[in-house]
Amino acid sequence: MTDHHTTPGYSDDKTAVLKRLKRVEGQVRGLTRMVEDDTYCIDVLTQVSATTKALEAVALKLLDEHLSHCVVDAARAGGAESDQKIKEASDAIARLVRS
Repeated sequence: MTDHHTTPGYSDDKTAVLKRLKRVEGQVRGLTRMVEDDTYCIDVLTQVSATTKALEAVALKLLDEHLSHCVVDAARAGGAESDQKIKEASDAIARLVRS
């Protein structure tokens, strides 16, 4: 199904992606502390929303990199690989829209 032997499209920005994910991880730890400290519901929900947006930003960055590298390269090559990469991107977009 997925070709794990190719270099990920985000390789050039891996450091930035990891930095964003670590920030999201910190936000999730903050949410845990807020609940442990019995923080007001609305304040927790506000932080959940911010964390969700931050994670969505990571997803959009990864999708952008996939489209501009993996899909473009496959489209240039044509054939079954091109069709597969386009379907993968389409499926990923559908999952993001549903979430």
